[in-house]
Amino acid sequence: MKYRVRQAEEFGHVAVLMGGTAAEREVSLKSGQAVLAALQQRGIRATAVDVRGNLVASVLDQGFDRAFNIIHGRGGEDGVLQGTLESLRLPYTGSGVLASALAMDKLRTKLCWMGASIPTPAWCALDDDSDLQRCAETIGFPVIVKPSAEGSSIGMSRAETLDELQAAWQAASAFNCRVFAEQWVEGREYTAAILKDEPLPLIRLETPNAFYDFDAKYRANTTRYHCPSGLDEATERRFQQLALKACRAVGVEGWGRVDLLVDGNGQPWLIEVNTVPGMTDHSLVPMAAKAAGIPFDELVWRILETSC
Repeated sequence: MKYRVRQAEEFGHVAVLMGGTAAEREVSLKSGQAVLAALQQRGIRATAVDVRGNLVASVLDQGFDRAFNIIHGRGGEDGVLQGTLESLRLPYTGSGVLASALAMDKLRTKLCWMGASIPTPAWCALDDDSDLQRCAETIGFPVIVKPSAEGSSIGMSRAETLDELQAAWQAASAFNCRVFAEQWVEGREYTAAILKDEPLPLIRLETPNAFYDFDAKYRANTTRYHCPSGLDEATERRFQQLALKACRAVGVEGWGRVDLLVDGNGQPWLIEVNTVPGMTDHSLVPMAAKAAGIPFDELVWRILETSC
């Protein structure tokens, strides 16, 4: 039976960790403010903590009983913050050190999924110039080039020629992590949110952009979200179970979101798993929860329960 908290006082004083120093800082601040407001609306004693530098100094002297982590990207989603909180013996929401570190590294995630027989698109690591030609020969075009340790589609671009691949590799390399090119999958894009080891309704994403990039996620009003997803019941259930298996393979706990593409033959291809998904007015987990009859304040409450 999953643990349920009945009274707000049981949570004690909650630190809502937001901000951070990664490329997703502004998104995290927006998510954090939404989470903070929802917690306070439910009568929970919650305080915003904008983590810019020393996390220990930020939380040690305020008498917190637990932390709601809503810091996206490196420093908040990659195991570093989780390890710090564990050393402080401060309970926190979401996945632990290992799962956070694995999921933040898209290349390591794909290796885990391969071992679990979970379908993920072919890829080629781009460590230097010599890898570009090899990528063109082994995968072909088009490809999508990604920094391995960034979220929100930051640093990603599509390449259809060797020259474009060169430019995309150089752009992604600016983010100081490994870069890889992934086989382009032509098809529909879906996302599957997981809450307490239970999948929520799938969302189908539709954008006029080349792919579901940062602009489509957070700025554009042209992105359309379909929930119900339009899949038949059996197919949706199959994809939900595949997303759940993908989370378990990496060790994700509490909550998360798996992104997948489905090609013209109906074959799903898993792209990545997010252990601290966005909670803004454009974010997908709140949409999926709403479709399941879970309002935003209840969703935030249930995520906070994972710190117990």
